Amino acid sequence: MSKQRRIKNVTAPNRILSYFKMELCPLTLVTISGILYNAGMLAGPYFEGLLAQRLLDIIKGYKDFYSMVRLAITYLAVILIVQLMRSIKRFYVRRFANNTSRNMRHMLYNSLVNMSKDELEQEVLGAVMTKAIADVDACVEGMRKFTTEVFDTGVVIVAYLSLLFFYDWRLTLISCIFTPIAYFIAERLKTRITCYNAEYKKSTDKLNNATMDRISNAITYRIYGSEQNRDIAYETHLKNYEKRAVSANIWENTMQPLYNIISMSGAVLIVYLGAKNVLGTGWTSWNIAAFTTFLSAFTKMALKSSKAAKLFNSVQKAKVSWARIKPLMKEYVEPNTKTSIDFSQPVKLVVSNLSLRWPGSSWIIKDISFFAYPGQIIGVTGSIACGKSTLGKAFIGEVPYDGSIRVWERELSELSDYERSRLISYMGHESELMSDSIEENIQLGEQRGITPYLQAVCFDEEVAQMPQGASTSVGSSGIRLSGGQQARTALARTLYNAQQILILDDPFSAVDRITEKEIFKNLHTLTKDKIVILISHRLYMFPTFDKVLFLDDGACIFSTHEELMQENCAYAKLYNAQVEGSEQNE
Repeated sequence: MSKQRRIKNVTAPNRILSYFKMELCPLTLVTISGILYNAGMLAGPYFEGLLAQRLLDIIKGYKDFYSMVRLAITYLAVILIVQLMRSIKRFYVRRFANNTSRNMRHMLYNSLVNMSKDELEQEVLGAVMTKAIADVDACVEGMRKFTTEVFDTGVVIVAYLSLLFFYDWRLTLISCIFTPIAYFIAERLKTRITCYNAEYKKSTDKLNNATMDRISNAITYRIYGSEQNRDIAYETHLKNYEKRAVSANIWENTMQPLYNIISMSGAVLIVYLGAKNVLGTGWTSWNIAAFTTFLSAFTKMALKSSKAAKLFNSVQKAKVSWARIKPLMKEYVEPNTKTSIDFSQPVKLVVSNLSLRWPGSSWIIKDISFFAYPGQIIGVTGSIACGKSTLGKAFIGEVPYDGSIRVWERELSELSDYERSRLISYMGHESELMSDSIEENIQLGEQRGITPYLQAVCFDEEVAQMPQGASTSVGSSGIRLSGGQQARTALARTLYNAQQILILDDPFSAVDRITEKEIFKNLHTLTKDKIVILISHRLYMFPTFDKVLFLDDGACIFSTHEELMQENCAYAKLYNAQVEGSEQNE
C-alpha cells in the first residue's frame, strides 16, 4: 500500500494512537533492536567489573597480560554488537518520526484546504503557520522521545535493576530510593510546564501575525507615516515572545541538573556500604569486580532515570501542541474526480426563483430568475450592496441558496466540487495572486503558453518591459504589481483556465475606459462558445451585452439594455449618470 493511500485510510486522525498504528513496521524493528541494545547495556558494567578484577589479578600475579587483552577484545566485540543494535534502533526511530511528521502535515494540510471560507476566516494566519510548523514538530518530537525512552529508559532501567538486585537487594532498595523523588518533582512541575508552554505558543502566534501584518501592509504604513508605531507594536510582541520563550525553556531544561543530583545521591551510600561488602563486613561478600559493576550499573541507571524525568517535560510540551492541532486533524477528504457529465456538451443555464442570504442575516436577493446560452454575455448590475457579488459567489458554492440553478438539467448544488470546477471559472473582487511569477499565477501548473491571454487583457507589452518578463515575481499577494496589473493578471488566469461558464466580478474596475473596451472585445472573441456573467458597477459596455440582470432592492429585472432604458427609470438614471459623468471628465 502506498504512503498516500495509507494516509487516506487513517480512521481517527485526531487520536495520537492512529499515527503509531500507521508505523507498525518501523516500530516493530525499533522494539526488537531496542530490547537487544538496552539488554546489551548490561555488558558495560559487567565487563568493567571483570576488567578491574583482572587488573588486580595481574598485579598480584594470578593472571597474565594476555588474559586482559582477550577479555578486552571480547568486551569490544560485545560493545560493537550493542552499538549496531543502537544504530538500527535510532535509524528506525527517526524514520518513524519523519513518517509521522509527514502524515500529520498531510492531515493538517488536507483539513485546511477543505475548510469553508467562514472556517478559514476564523483561523488567524499566524496561528495556522505556528500549528503547521512548530506545533507539529513539537508533537512529533514528543512522540519520538517517548518511543526512544521506552527502551533507552524503561527497558534498560529494568535490566539494571535486575543486575543490582542480583548483587545486593538491600543496598539496591536503599540507594534507589532517591530516583522516585526525581519523578515526583517532575510530576509536580508538569502543570507549570504546560502553562508556560501554552503561553509561549500563544506569544508565537501573535509574533507571527505581527510579522505578516508588517510585511503585507508595509506600503500602507509607509504612506501614512505609521511605520514607527507598527515597529513599536512589533517590538512589544517580540519582547513578549522572548520572555515567554525563556520562561518555557527554563522550566523545561534547567531542572535536568536537579534531577541528576537527586538520582545520583544514592552513589554515596553505595561507596560506603559497598566498601563494607568488599571488606566482608556488609550484607554480602563482594570482590572488586562486583563493587565496580554495581557502582557502574547504578550510575548509568541513575542518569537514565533523570532523563525519564526530563521526558515528562517533553511529553507535556507535546501535549500542549497536540491540543492546538487536534481540532484540525480531521478525516482525509479525497478529491472526487468521478463524474458522468460530458463537459464537451453545450450548457444551458437556468436560474429560477433564486434567493440568497448569508447565514443568520436577512434576504439579500429574493426570487430572481434568468437564463443564458453559450455565446451570451449577461451583465449584472445594481446599486451598492444590492447583492451582485453575492450572486456570483452562489455559483461557486460559497453562499447557500434557495430556489434553483440548473445546468444540463442538473441542480448546481448537487454537483461535486470537481464537477463545478470543470463547469465554472470565477474571478472575484480580490485578485488572490500567489507569491510567484506572473506566468505561474496564470498557468496554475499547466504548460500552455500565456502570450495570447496577456494580449487579451492588454498586459503583454507591460510584461515584456519587465526585467524578467513573465517570470517576474508578483510578490506577496501581488504587491509588486499595480491594482490594474493585478486585476489583468487575474483575468488572464480566468481566461486561460476558462470553463463553460465564466463569472467575472468587476474585471475592469482598475483599468481605464479605452483599455476596458479593448479587453472586452478580446473577451468576446475568446468566449464566443461560453456563457459569461459579468458583474459590474460600470455600465459603459452594457449596451453591447446580450442581456442585463438589474438588481434593485432584492428583486431583479432581466431584459436587454435597450428595454431597460425605456422601461426602468432606476437603470436609466444610473446609466445616464455614468455616461454624463464620463463626458464631463473627458
